[in-house]
Amino acid sequence: MTHPLMPKATAVWLVENTALSFEQIADFCGLHSLEVQAIADDEVAIGMQGLDPITAGELTMVEIERCQADPGTRLNPAENRTPVAKKKGARYTPVSKRQDRPDAISWLIKNYPEMSDAQISKLIGTTKPTINAIRDRTHWNTPNIKPQNPVGLGICSGDDLEKSIALARARAGKVHAPGAATAPDGVVPVNQPDAAPSSDHPVAMPPAPQPLPEPAPEAPTEPNASDTPKDPWATN
Repeated sequence: MTHPLMPKATAVWLVENTALSFEQIADFCGLHSLEVQAIADDEVAIGMQGLDPITAGELTMVEIERCQADPGTRLNPAENRTPVAKKKGARYTPVSKRQDRPDAISWLIKNYPEMSDAQISKLIGTTKPTINAIRDRTHWNTPNIKPQNPVGLGICSGDDLEKSIALARARAGKVHAPGAATAPDGVVPVNQPDAAPSSDHPVAMPPAPQPLPEPAPEAPTEPNASDTPKDPWATN
Protein backbone atom coordinates (compact mmCIF):
# COMPACT_ATOMS: atom_id res chain seq x y z
CA MET A 1 0.00 0.00 0.00
CA THR A 2 1.26 3.47 -0.90
CA HIS A 3 1.69 5.67 2.14
CA PRO A 4 0.80 9.39 2.29
CA LEU A 5 3.24 11.93 0.93
CA MET A 6 3.63 13.51 4.39
CA PRO A 7 3.08 10.64 6.84
CA LYS A 8 3.75 12.46 10.13
CA ALA A 9 1.59 15.46 9.24
CA THR A 10 -1.18 13.08 8.17
CA ALA A 11 -0.82 11.15 11.42
CA VAL A 12 -1.10 14.39 13.41
CA TRP A 13 -4.37 15.22 11.67
CA LEU A 14 -5.81 11.72 12.17
CA VAL A 15 -4.88 11.76 15.87
CA GLU A 16 -6.54 15.15 16.42
CA ASN A 17 -9.67 14.66 14.33
CA THR A 18 -10.62 10.99 14.44
CA ALA A 19 -11.12 8.17 16.94
CA LEU A 20 -8.99 5.72 14.96
CA SER A 21 -6.66 3.45 16.93
CA PHE A 22 -2.92 4.04 16.94
CA GLU A 23 -2.41 0.81 15.01
CA GLN A 24 -4.82 1.90 12.25
CA ILE A 25 -3.12 5.29 11.88
CA ALA A 26 0.35 3.73 11.96
CA ASP A 27 -0.58 1.18 9.29
CA PHE A 28 -1.97 3.86 6.96
CA CYS A 29 0.90 6.32 7.45
CA GLY A 30 3.73 3.77 7.47
CA LEU A 31 4.76 4.56 11.05
CA HIS A 32 5.16 2.54 14.23
CA SER A 33 2.22 2.52 16.64
CA LEU A 34 4.48 3.79 19.44
CA GLU A 35 5.43 6.76 17.28
CA VAL A 36 1.75 7.55 16.73
CA GLN A 37 1.16 7.30 20.48
CA ALA A 38 4.03 9.72 21.05
CA ILE A 39 2.37 12.14 18.62
CA ALA A 40 -0.86 11.88 20.62
CA ASP A 41 1.09 12.56 23.85
CA ASP A 42 2.76 15.65 22.31
CA GLU A 43 6.18 14.06 22.59
CA VAL A 44 6.83 13.92 18.83
CA ALA A 45 5.98 16.38 16.04
CA ILE A 46 5.29 19.18 18.54
CA GLY A 47 3.77 22.18 16.79
CA MET A 48 3.49 20.37 13.46
CA GLN A 49 0.49 21.41 11.36
CA GLY A 50 -1.68 18.41 10.52
CA LEU A 51 -2.38 17.54 6.91
CA ASP A 52 -5.98 16.62 6.09
CA PRO A 53 -5.84 13.41 4.00
CA ILE A 54 -9.44 13.96 2.87
CA THR A 55 -8.59 17.37 1.45
CA ALA A 56 -5.44 15.91 -0.07
CA GLY A 57 -7.53 13.25 -1.80
CA GLU A 58 -5.70 10.37 -0.06
CA LEU A 59 -8.60 9.16 2.10
CA THR A 60 -12.38 9.38 2.28
CA MET A 61 -14.61 10.16 5.26
CA VAL A 62 -16.62 7.03 4.56
CA GLU A 63 -13.48 4.93 4.98
CA ILE A 64 -12.61 6.68 8.25
CA GLU A 65 -16.10 6.08 9.67
CA ARG A 66 -15.95 2.43 8.63
CA CYS A 67 -12.66 1.87 10.46
CA GLN A 68 -13.77 3.84 13.52
CA ALA A 69 -16.69 1.44 13.91
CA ASP A 70 -14.39 -1.60 13.71
CA PRO A 71 -10.89 -1.15 15.21
CA GLY A 72 -9.78 -4.45 13.67
CA THR A 73 -10.02 -3.13 10.08
CA ARG A 74 -7.39 -1.21 8.15
CA LEU A 75 -7.70 2.01 6.19
CA ASN A 76 -7.78 1.74 2.41
CA PRO A 77 -6.50 4.75 0.47
CA ALA A 78 -8.79 6.56 -1.95
CA GLU A 79 -8.88 5.17 -5.47
CA ASN A 80 -8.32 8.52 -7.17
CA ARG A 81 -5.78 10.49 -5.16
CA THR A 82 -6.62 13.85 -6.68
CA PRO A 83 -5.98 16.82 -4.38
CA VAL A 84 -8.89 19.21 -4.00
CA ALA A 85 -8.98 22.84 -2.97
CA LYS A 86 -8.46 23.47 0.73
CA LYS A 87 -11.66 24.86 2.23
CA LYS A 88 -10.58 25.82 5.74
CA GLY A 89 -7.31 27.17 7.06
CA ALA A 90 -5.88 27.38 10.54
CA ARG A 91 -8.09 28.77 13.28
CA TYR A 92 -7.78 32.51 13.71
CA THR A 93 -8.75 34.19 16.96
CA PRO A 94 -9.70 37.87 16.67
CA VAL A 95 -7.55 40.30 18.62
CA SER A 96 -10.56 41.35 20.73
CA LYS A 97 -11.05 37.72 21.84
CA ARG A 98 -7.44 36.80 22.58
CA GLN A 99 -7.59 38.18 26.11
CA ASP A 100 -10.44 35.73 26.82
CA ARG A 101 -8.48 32.64 25.77
CA PRO A 102 -7.04 31.93 29.27
CA ASP A 103 -10.60 31.85 30.67
CA ALA A 104 -11.67 29.41 27.97
CA ILE A 105 -8.59 27.21 28.50
CA SER A 106 -9.22 27.11 32.25
CA TRP A 107 -12.85 26.11 31.63
CA LEU A 108 -11.85 23.21 29.37
CA ILE A 109 -9.18 21.97 31.79
CA LYS A 110 -11.65 22.08 34.68
CA ASN A 111 -14.66 20.47 33.02
CA TYR A 112 -13.07 18.15 30.43
CA PRO A 113 -9.68 16.92 31.70
CA GLU A 114 -9.77 14.09 29.16
CA MET A 115 -9.14 16.58 26.33
CA SER A 116 -5.54 16.56 25.15
CA ASP A 117 -3.42 19.69 24.92
CA ALA A 118 -3.40 19.32 21.15
CA GLN A 119 -7.21 19.42 21.05
CA ILE A 120 -7.39 22.47 23.32
CA SER A 121 -4.67 24.19 21.29
CA LYS A 122 -6.54 23.63 18.05
CA LEU A 123 -9.96 24.55 19.47
CA ILE A 124 -8.90 27.74 21.23
CA GLY A 125 -5.94 28.74 19.03
CA THR A 126 -3.24 28.71 21.71
CA THR A 127 0.02 26.95 22.55
CA LYS A 128 0.96 24.06 24.83
CA PRO A 129 3.15 26.21 27.18
CA THR A 130 0.16 28.50 27.78
CA ILE A 131 -2.08 25.52 28.57
CA ASN A 132 0.48 24.09 31.00
CA ALA A 133 0.95 27.47 32.70
CA ILE A 134 -2.81 27.78 33.28
CA ARG A 135 -3.06 24.18 34.49
CA ASP A 136 -0.11 24.63 36.91
CA ARG A 137 -1.37 28.08 37.97
CA THR A 138 1.93 29.67 36.93
CA HIS A 139 0.34 31.94 34.32
CA TRP A 140 1.18 35.60 34.84
CA ASN A 141 -2.54 36.49 35.04
CA THR A 142 -3.67 33.55 37.19
CA PRO A 143 -5.47 35.66 39.86
CA ASN A 144 -7.75 37.17 37.20
CA ILE A 145 -8.52 33.99 35.23
CA LYS A 146 -12.16 32.92 35.55
CA PRO A 147 -13.28 29.72 33.74
CA GLN A 148 -15.83 30.56 31.03
CA ASN A 149 -17.41 28.58 28.21
CA PRO A 150 -15.50 29.31 24.96
CA VAL A 151 -18.77 29.19 23.02
CA GLY A 152 -20.19 31.98 25.17
CA LEU A 153 -16.98 33.96 24.68
CA GLY A 154 -17.27 33.57 20.91
CA ILE A 155 -13.90 31.83 20.55
CA CYS A 156 -15.27 28.63 18.97
CA SER A 157 -18.56 27.28 17.70
CA GLY A 158 -20.80 24.88 19.55
CA ASP A 159 -20.36 22.23 16.86
CA ASP A 160 -16.56 22.35 17.15
CA LEU A 161 -16.75 22.06 20.94
CA GLU A 162 -19.17 19.11 20.81
CA LYS A 163 -16.96 17.35 18.27
CA SER A 164 -13.82 17.81 20.36
CA ILE A 165 -15.51 16.60 23.56
CA ALA A 166 -17.01 13.55 21.84
CA LEU A 167 -13.63 12.67 20.32
CA ALA A 168 -11.80 13.03 23.64
CA ARG A 169 -14.33 10.91 25.51
CA ALA A 170 -14.34 8.26 22.79
CA ARG A 171 -10.59 7.86 23.27
CA ALA A 172 -11.04 7.77 27.05
CA GLY A 173 -13.83 5.18 26.81
CA LYS A 174 -16.46 7.51 28.27
CA VAL A 175 -20.00 8.28 27.11
CA HIS A 176 -20.56 11.83 25.91
CA ALA A 177 -23.83 13.56 26.78
CA PRO A 178 -24.52 16.13 24.02
CA GLY A 179 -25.44 19.65 25.01
CA ALA A 180 -22.21 21.07 26.47
CA ALA A 181 -22.25 23.96 24.04
CA THR A 182 -25.80 25.01 24.97
CA ALA A 183 -25.81 24.30 28.73
CA PRO A 184 -25.64 27.47 30.91
CA ASP A 185 -22.24 26.55 32.37
CA GLY A 186 -21.26 24.10 29.66
CA VAL A 187 -21.58 21.04 31.88
CA VAL A 188 -24.37 18.57 31.28
CA PRO A 189 -25.26 16.77 34.53
CA VAL A 190 -25.55 13.01 34.36
CA ASN A 191 -27.75 10.66 36.42
CA GLN A 192 -29.98 13.35 37.86
CA PRO A 193 -32.67 12.18 40.30
CA ASP A 194 -36.17 12.11 38.95
CA ALA A 195 -38.03 15.35 39.39
CA ALA A 196 -40.96 15.58 41.78
CA PRO A 197 -44.33 15.03 40.11
CA SER A 198 -46.22 18.14 39.11
CA SER A 199 -49.60 19.13 40.42
CA ASP A 200 -51.15 18.22 37.05
CA HIS A 201 -50.53 14.55 37.79
CA PRO A 202 -51.10 14.04 41.52
CA VAL A 203 -49.85 10.88 43.13
CA ALA A 204 -52.50 8.63 44.68
CA MET A 205 -52.24 8.81 48.44
CA PRO A 206 -53.01 5.82 50.71
CA PRO A 207 -56.42 5.93 52.40
CA ALA A 208 -56.55 7.53 55.83
CA PRO A 209 -56.94 5.10 58.73
CA GLN A 210 -60.52 4.72 59.95
CA PRO A 211 -61.22 5.40 63.68
CA LEU A 212 -61.94 2.36 65.81
CA PRO A 213 -65.59 2.00 66.96
CA GLU A 214 -66.25 2.98 70.55
CA PRO A 215 -67.20 0.09 72.90
CA ALA A 216 -70.92 -0.16 73.78
CA PRO A 217 -71.80 1.00 77.35
CA GLU A 218 -72.43 -1.79 79.83
CA ALA A 219 -76.04 -2.26 81.09
CA PRO A 220 -76.55 -1.41 84.78
CA THR A 221 -76.96 -4.44 87.02
CA GLU A 222 -79.40 -4.56 89.97
CA PRO A 223 -77.76 -5.26 93.33
CA ASN A 224 -78.58 -8.56 95.04
CA ALA A 225 -80.47 -8.61 98.35
CA SER A 226 -77.54 -10.29 100.01
CA ASP A 227 -75.30 -7.42 99.00
CA THR A 228 -77.60 -4.74 100.61
CA PRO A 229 -76.50 -3.79 104.13
CA LYS A 230 -79.14 -4.43 106.86
CA ASP A 231 -80.51 -1.60 108.98
CA PRO A 232 -79.85 -2.48 112.64
CA TRP A 233 -82.89 -0.43 113.74
CA ALA A 234 -85.26 -1.98 111.25
CA THR A 235 -88.00 -4.23 112.65
CA ASN A 236 -88.68 -7.60 111.25
